[in-house]
Amino acid sequence: MLLLSYSKWWSSLSCLGRVSPTSRHRLAGWLTVTSRAPLNRRALLRGAALAALAIPVAATASACDTGYDDSPDPLLPLLEQAEADAAAASALAGSDPGVAELARQVATARTTQADALRTEVDRLNKPRPEQSTPPSRSVADVAALARRLADARERAAGLVPGLPAYRAGLVGSVAAGCAAVQQLAPELGAGQPGEVERPSTGSLPAEAVDALQQALAAEHAAVWVYGLVSAFLPADFEKGLGAGAAAHRDRRDACERVLTGAGADPRPPEPAYPPPEPVTDEASAARLVVTAETDAASAWHGVLERTDDAALRRLATQALIGSATRCTSWRMEAGEQPAAVALPGRT
Repeated sequence: MLLLSYSKWWSSLSCLGRVSPTSRHRLAGWLTVTSRAPLNRRALLRGAALAALAIPVAATASACDTGYDDSPDPLLPLLEQAEADAAAASALAGSDPGVAELARQVATARTTQADALRTEVDRLNKPRPEQSTPPSRSVADVAALARRLADARERAAGLVPGLPAYRAGLVGSVAAGCAAVQQLAPELGAGQPGEVERPSTGSLPAEAVDALQQALAAEHAAVWVYGLVSAFLPADFEKGLGAGAAAHRDRRDACERVLTGAGADPRPPEPAYPPPEPVTDEASAARLVVTAETDAASAWHGVLERTDDAALRRLATQALIGSATRCTSWRMEAGEQPAAVALPGRT
């Protein structure tokens, strides 16, 4: 009966046209969230020069009191660890045929993360420590690689609350990417995170409220999708479907709590969320869940870039990590490559 009613409902939407299953359309009806473009060094220097012309320098100003923060870049350890992990995973792939494919996937993801971090570190071009011990570029086995991924994930997530907005999005994505890679195999530490925090932030800027409303819309859509695909997946998916739906209800409830506390009216769910392609079998159902999790990751990444509230950033990071891990599992079911997205929410 559910399948029949769905087929009738889909037929009523035939005027929308069929969409290629490889494309990624938004389900929730919210505008695509774009990442903030950071200021480049030339723009910063130009701004500094104009400020120097416009504002007289006090004669008593100290020549050494420039206001320039010459402390080491907090992203540098993340970059060095990503580079070392990529090298270690590549070496492991070459030395142990039994784990070669898994190790290569880790190496590819960590290389992508290192490239993104290097671009940001080079942009600020802060002084580097004169003496530092670089991380080891080799591991004995997959278990050691798993520990390094867990450490990188925790270190990145711990930095997110105190970073500038653009960097918070990048580093949160790195943390989620490490979690996504762990989900590739039990040996790497696969597992779903628990319930998210329920912060009470009080009032929030309009930009943060808008981003949180978009995250709520994505969570409403994800809850709906998990209900829909249950009609097209066999019984052995029941546990995973139940856990995924429960996770999105948890994040939906957290969104509504924060928005209500901020004095905003939480966005209600839509009656339905038209899929980008008809859901007719197990494969198309898995692809739709991938779309829902990808949308949720993008929305939570948008929250990270649009709030300075530490508690809200922790919530957004937890939600982003959750969608990243579930997305890996469903991408494997759908046969999508790469199975683990290196920078969830950004790519």
